[in-house]
Amino acid sequence: MDCSISTVLLLSFLTILSSSSSSSSSLPTSQINSNSVLVALLDSHYTELAELIEKAMLLQTLENTVANHNITIFAPNNEALERNLDSDFKQFLLEPGNIHSLQTLLLFHVIPTRIESGSTRHQHQHKILSDHHLHLETNITTGEWTVNQAKVTHPNILTRPDGVIHGIQRLLIPRSVEDDFNKRRSLRSITAVKPEGAPDVDIRNHRLKKSPPPEKPGSPPELPIYDAMSPGPSLAPAPAPGPGGPHHHFNGEAQVKDFIKTLLHYGGYNEMADILVNLTSLATEMSRLVSEGYVLTVLAPNDEAMAKLTTEQLSEPGSPEEIMYYHIIPEYQTEESMYNAVRRFGKVRYDTLRLPHKVVAEEADGSVKFGNGDVSGYLFDPDIYTDGRISVQGIDGVLFPMEEKEEVVEQVKPVSKMGHTAKVVVKHRRETILDSPLVNEKAHIVFFFGYQNSLNQDAQLDGKLKDQKKSNA
Repeated sequence: MDCSISTVLLLSFLTILSSSSSSSSSLPTSQINSNSVLVALLDSHYTELAELIEKAMLLQTLENTVANHNITIFAPNNEALERNLDSDFKQFLLEPGNIHSLQTLLLFHVIPTRIESGSTRHQHQHKILSDHHLHLETNITTGEWTVNQAKVTHPNILTRPDGVIHGIQRLLIPRSVEDDFNKRRSLRSITAVKPEGAPDVDIRNHRLKKSPPPEKPGSPPELPIYDAMSPGPSLAPAPAPGPGGPHHHFNGEAQVKDFIKTLLHYGGYNEMADILVNLTSLATEMSRLVSEGYVLTVLAPNDEAMAKLTTEQLSEPGSPEEIMYYHIIPEYQTEESMYNAVRRFGKVRYDTLRLPHKVVAEEADGSVKFGNGDVSGYLFDPDIYTDGRISVQGIDGVLFPMEEKEEVVEQVKPVSKMGHTAKVVVKHRRETILDSPLVNEKAHIVFFFGYQNSLNQDAQLDGKLKDQKKSNA
């Protein structure tokens, strides 16, 4: 009885063991050794491709494929994935919602068959891990090998027992991934909503006001440049970065950066560039004005001129800004245009961003001289930077506005025809007899005495009448 029970238990144990061994043999193993082609790819200089494979979570899929097949990997170099790939397309691939497109793109470079260089003749198509085919072609005359018209630059660069890797010139993009990218880009442009303000209503008739016609790109701004400028440093802090106006037909920030870099590379204008960027907020202000359509001409003093500035001239609040504003002309002028103007008109007064002061230009020694007297500078380095919106002219002096003096009005003596000073004859007004003060005084005296005489005569007459009445009585 005991023997039969033990026999039954042994048979059942063998049955379980055989079933577990058969089930384990039916499943493919996912473990790979250190000599695998996948390990070689992860340790190679194709770091960008290896990073994309990890982000797409394809390591397990490739391990299972290597366990059953020899594979061929076409690996694009790092430059093709970093520099030559469109930034929008790369951003599309790295978005979490587009991981399926990234997996399809990477599997498009893997063939579950070992294909070495020279084994393919003429033209041949191979099925890859996804539902696509790769077209391989070998040029008979040159021996050049291409895959989907991409040149194989490094054939058989890595060979292992379970696969081979070929280096290619560019990334292979399947048509399905390209269609997904184009659809997503078109949907993004359609669904974008442009923010608009509330409609304007005419209070007289309660109807919507008609919007003005759109302005043409590049049209001059309506406001004068002085109204578009930010308040001075003594009134408000530096303007915050952001959109400066509704136009933005020009990239003012890029143009200002470009001209400041040009000053640094030109040499001799480092102090001017330092003041624009570090000591003041003029670079931000200039970029905003240029973005809104204004043009500027900068009279840039060189380093030798800036070194002559004293501490008192720079220590007062807002003095660096005032000095720089006096060197910015709200016009687009070049060396040729300014020289022609001073040659034709003599002295020319240009408006500056420091109201109401103007800078005077005149011809001197075959060049253009700015300022008056000791506070002057010559056009030293013409046309350092000219792009149609910003013009930079190098000068050898720092300019300051002239102090206004009170005008003294002098009496100019008349000059005769002979050239001598004429005698000024003062003609008095001829008075009449009645207007004379002496006559007026006499008239008052006569009037007074005449009035007294008349009173005396009346009194005498009254006395005579009284005497007659008494005699009659």
